[in-house]
Amino acid sequence: MATARFFRHSTHFFQHYIPTEFIILGVIEFIALFSAFYLAVEVRFSGGRWPADFGAVYPKALVYTVIMQLSLIALAAYQRHSKQAVEYLALRVAGSLVLGLVPLGLVYYLFPQFVFGRGGVALAVLFSFLLIMIIRVFFRRIEDDRDLRVKVLVLGAGETADLVRDAREAGELDGLNIIGFVPMPGDKASRDDSDIITFDEPLIEFVEKKKIDEIVLAADDRRKGLPIQGLLDCKMSGVEVLDLLTFFERETGKIRLDILNPSWLYLSDGFRRSTFGRLGKRLFDLAICVAMLPVALPLMGLITIASLIESRFREPVLYRQVRISENGRPFTIYKFRSMCADAEKNGAQWAEKNDPRITRVGKILRKSRFDELPQLFNVLKGDMSFVGPRPERPEFVEKLAAAIPYYNERHRVKPGLTGWAQIRYEYGASEEDGREKLQYDLYYVKNYSIMIDLLILLQTAEVVLLGKGAH
Repeated sequence: MATARFFRHSTHFFQHYIPTEFIILGVIEFIALFSAFYLAVEVRFSGGRWPADFGAVYPKALVYTVIMQLSLIALAAYQRHSKQAVEYLALRVAGSLVLGLVPLGLVYYLFPQFVFGRGGVALAVLFSFLLIMIIRVFFRRIEDDRDLRVKVLVLGAGETADLVRDAREAGELDGLNIIGFVPMPGDKASRDDSDIITFDEPLIEFVEKKKIDEIVLAADDRRKGLPIQGLLDCKMSGVEVLDLLTFFERETGKIRLDILNPSWLYLSDGFRRSTFGRLGKRLFDLAICVAMLPVALPLMGLITIASLIESRFREPVLYRQVRISENGRPFTIYKFRSMCADAEKNGAQWAEKNDPRITRVGKILRKSRFDELPQLFNVLKGDMSFVGPRPERPEFVEKLAAAIPYYNERHRVKPGLTGWAQIRYEYGASEEDGREKLQYDLYYVKNYSIMIDLLILLQTAEVVLLGKGAH
């Protein structure tokens, strides 16, 4: 039981749940990347042209390792892809390493003291790929071993427990070994009784016998007979006891609206807004803007020229629109125009897949997300942040707030150019999509930290490069 808990149990790191297995994998692959660089040094410079003191190589190896691991994170190499083929995994790892060559080249240009040489870098990338693939194949075998997964017992077997069954079938709980569902007094009829467990012994004895690591409370009516003493015994024996909402928050990275209640919001950990935290986020935004503008401004100039040529200088390049910011405050957002000038002559409407209103230049802009570059000035003005819920139009906010509970809670923070919902959920343009995205937005509002902002910014690279969710 202890081995499984160590391998898979999530770590709440800077307000964000990270599976411990990926922390361990990250450390192992950091060592592998570092070793690959040193191996490349040995092979490339074995003729004596390299200093014999390998300590002199350390800074170069560290720069290479950090950049390549950040690239792996950016292309979601530290997420579960257990149902995908090894060939797909190899493509993702290779793509991550190739992507890492871009920032690595920039570092070499700005700081020549770290330059390693093209042949050496090519060898380092090759060795990195081989070592990481060996590690990943071994890791997948361990991950597929159910005996090494955290064993979960669900107290409840009715309609509420069906939510766990649905999540399991959808692949959201792939890393867990759900032992079964225990019927509780007050449970309603379930659609499935094949995984129901019954036992006559005390709960703590059953848990110890089956080596259960976690217990999830999913009874339809928790007032009608939860085994309080048994749960207390399990908790005091080191077994994790979770309410259903916290369980889903940890495993899926979202807060389920269908089981959310106000008391959970104001009693749960999170939703902290300190003056220091706000100042840190503002400085973080300004630093990224300053770093991006030298690259963004020439690109924006090229986009302006392309848009003017396509419209024959008859239509505006920029598109202005009122959106809702922090605490419900309206502001004007700037974007490069990607639709024809009369796109909303019949009123506000959601964008659609293959929307006929999108121009030829607009298709490229939307696919690459370059249409949002002018929002850098919204960030500089303080209307937006780099990371946060996407700002919506007042017309849509009014409609969604009336239909979806807690919708306005997403406005507790500044909206962002990118966000947790954008990297976790495909593009959506309907009320149901708004409901699904809100669950991710609430997770972000509750668990915000600079660390999760950095993670979102890194993984936005995958959204931009692969055009995920662009309409």
